[in-house]
Amino acid sequence: MFVTIVFRLGTAREAFDVSMTRVRGGTGGAGPPAAKAPAPPREGRPRLGHLRRIRADRVLLLVAAPGLAYFLVFHYGALFGNVLAFQDYVPFLGVSGSEWVGLAHFERMVTDPLFWNAVKNTLLIGALQLVFFFPAPLALALLLNSVVGDTLRRFVQSVVYLPHFLSWVIVVALFQQMLGGAGVVNGWLSTLGLGGISIIGNPDAYGPLVIAQLVWKECGWATIIFLAALSQVDEQQYEAAALDGAGWWRRLWHVTLPAIRPVIVLLLVLRLGEFLSIGFEQFFLQRQSVGPETGEVLETFVYFTGFANGDFGYAAAVGLFKGVIGVALIYTANKVAHRLGEQGVYRS
Repeated sequence: MFVTIVFRLGTAREAFDVSMTRVRGGTGGAGPPAAKAPAPPREGRPRLGHLRRIRADRVLLLVAAPGLAYFLVFHYGALFGNVLAFQDYVPFLGVSGSEWVGLAHFERMVTDPLFWNAVKNTLLIGALQLVFFFPAPLALALLLNSVVGDTLRRFVQSVVYLPHFLSWVIVVALFQQMLGGAGVVNGWLSTLGLGGISIIGNPDAYGPLVIAQLVWKECGWATIIFLAALSQVDEQQYEAAALDGAGWWRRLWHVTLPAIRPVIVLLLVLRLGEFLSIGFEQFFLQRQSVGPETGEVLETFVYFTGFANGDFGYAAAVGLFKGVIGVALIYTANKVAHRLGEQGVYRS
């Protein structure tokens, strides 16, 4: 509508200029309009072609080149490896020399109890991550955004960002030193005359333990996107809500969350697409402490099946199954986001 109004105003102004030109020329608007002079040639204004655009944006393209190369080689190029899911792959024979077995590996998955045990553990931990880890960065970002002092906010941000740069080896070792059988917590409980608690190596505590590790390590880093979205909220909306008598909770519910809802929906859709990709290093390092029955997930199952047992075709079939389910989840979640009026990942 705004574009239409501007166009009509521009048309009216052009008509007014033409009429004034006629009056100044003495025609009074009665005679026919003067012939329009031919437009000057556009030889001096060449169009910006693709090569010139590439040259103009060469710095940005060079900056994006390493990331583009990474995705082309390790993501799109690696898709060729899915042919192993239909072969009895032998590394010494290669893809061309290995025997084609069709859907035999997928039929094996249906009757493999170890595979379904890994699926069960993956779904359980994925659900825990979705319920407890996904809202944690949003809650922390809201708390940081409510801090008045910039110095205190930057200090807290620096502290909560640091665990992201630690490897999972260090994180798991720190939790073992704190919560292990001879850790700090059990040592402190022993000095008080209380019995020790079994957390590390306890299958019943394995799910909450890995979620606590993930929250401690990645929660601060995940707040970056939410803080960027919160910085775009109009302060005048908060002032208007405060003048209307809205407290902190109502301003949060009716101003903040609706303003950043597109970002929340987008990240939720992406998280659902990675529902079965819950991580590898964290579970690989702790799998032996609780046993494969509790600690085995799909990614460790693929590793031990392919590299430890040498069954590369079956491991590739499991990986392809996980990828197909992930695509289906992200497609479904994106459709639900469209039904809710949000953009989602893409607009079909």
